[in-house]
Amino acid sequence: MSSKKTLVLGASDNPARYSFRAVHQLKNHGHEVVPVGIRKGQVAGLDIALDRPQSADIDTVTLYVGPQNQPAWYDYILDLNPKRIIFNPGTENPELEKLAQQRGIQTEEACTLVMLSIGQY
Repeated sequence: MSSKKTLVLGASDNPARYSFRAVHQLKNHGHEVVPVGIRKGQVAGLDIALDRPQSADIDTVTLYVGPQNQPAWYDYILDLNPKRIIFNPGTENPELEKLAQQRGIQTEEACTLVMLSIGQY
């Protein structure tokens, strides 16, 4: 399996959050992770970026931000030009999916944690 540089949008330092688990599991599976959130903190030894860091070569954006809060992130996500966007359960958003697909970005409604656990990431 090749490493996929992944931006985790909605990253949290709260161990009860799925985004926390996703950052850890992505690192454990050898992927480079860029955690981006709205609160200062660290997860898996990485600082959570509060701004919108420009990061080259993002393969995947995995979303842990609800659809009601996604519009403020549309331009940022799309301008990263990732190969794919994963809409984790509860983040499904037909509007953002359509915008991404119009730019040739693959979209998946799936769970990052499940994908990693079954080797389908």
